[in-house]
Amino acid sequence: MLSLFRRIISAGTEVASLDVTHAGKRYSVAVKRSAAARRLTLRVRTGTRDVVLTMPARSSLTVARDFVERHGAWIDARLRRLPKPVLFVPGAVIPLRGVDHVIVHRLTNRGNVRVEALEDGGLALSVAGGPEHVARRIADYLKAQARRDLEASVAYYTAAIKVPARSLTLRDTTSRWGSCSSTGSLNFSWRLIMAPNYVLDYLAAHEVAHLVHLNHSARFWKLTNSLCEDTGKAEAWLKAQGAGLHRFG
Repeated sequence: MLSLFRRIISAGTEVASLDVTHAGKRYSVAVKRSAAARRLTLRVRTGTRDVVLTMPARSSLTVARDFVERHGAWIDARLRRLPKPVLFVPGAVIPLRGVDHVIVHRLTNRGNVRVEALEDGGLALSVAGGPEHVARRIADYLKAQARRDLEASVAYYTAAIKVPARSLTLRDTTSRWGSCSSTGSLNFSWRLIMAPNYVLDYLAAHEVAHLVHLNHSARFWKLTNSLCEDTGKAEAWLKAQGAGLHRFG
């Protein structure tokens, strides 16, 4: 097993990543120093499908290298267990508001994307135009639906607390599903449109509650729970299945 330092940053003493080889396969491990870290930890991120080593600020790279080498088999196993990516191509099945839809390409359709009932009782996302446009049109459709649903939910909850949001932005974040800035700007992952309705609705309530309490205090959670009765259910769904939304597209 061999580790190699890459992208040397300063005087050969710092690196941005380490390579570990296991069973003939080489994996890159991002290196992150943290003043708060008390020990070396490895994490496989589902959203970005990569590996991160977090190490204390004063730990040596020699120790870090040895640690990564000893965990080569673990890294290999965890990456192999990640769900396979699902591309936006005809025949792929993707969730929309928590319900599976198969992507169907219809050259003769008008418009871009529409929901279509299938003879077997299932649902399809029917995509018009040339095959080279299918992936982009599906992504655009999902983002448009996410914006529509989130704007409606945010409008409802801001009216309830009588505090307006400054703006609403969609992003493709991997570390959080939503955020609220100190100026009242709300940000959400467009991938929430693939989760069940109550999950998206909860995230809207969660971030709107931050317009009043920019923290996770008891008062914040009291407000969130008063706005959305499905808070616990949605948190449980995100913990169990949220990371899987990043494999689509």
